[in-house]
Formats: sequence, C-alpha cells, structure tokens
Amino acid sequence: MFGADWCRDCVRTKNQLDSLGIAYDYVDLVVDPAAAEVAREISGRTNIPVVLYPDSSHHVEPSNADVESKLRELALI
Repeated sequence: MFGADWCRDCVRTKNQLDSLGIAYDYVDLVVDPAAAEVAREISGRTNIPVVLYPDSSHHVEPSNADVESKLRELALI
C-alpha cells in the first residue's frame, strides 16, 4: 500500500487492513517521496492510497467494500 499520514483515505484503508489482520507493506510517501512515482506507474494516477494486491491488480482510493471484496476474492479473509 502506498499512502501518507495526511491522507484520510490512506488512514482509513490502513486501519481496515490492520483490523482484518492482513499483512502488508506500507510505503509512506512522506518518508519516501520518490516512491510516489512508483505508485503513479502502477496506477496511472497521482491519487492515493494505491493498494497493490498479490495478484498484481490494484485499487486507487478504494472504498472499504472494494478492499474487502478483493481480499475475499483472493481468499485472504
């Protein structure tokens, strides 16, 4: 997941993943601003969060329902 602490959607998505017990790598774009280019290359957009899934698909600014649906599809929850 690519995100930043000032982004409400990032905080919400990070909290959701934490509450579901999902292991993930968090790339903090405040700490590593150059990683924003990686997120943009993945998504084609500059919006965050960018959630990259094990099947190489991704969501940009997903709702909680979108994330949960994808995690169920991947049998991660």
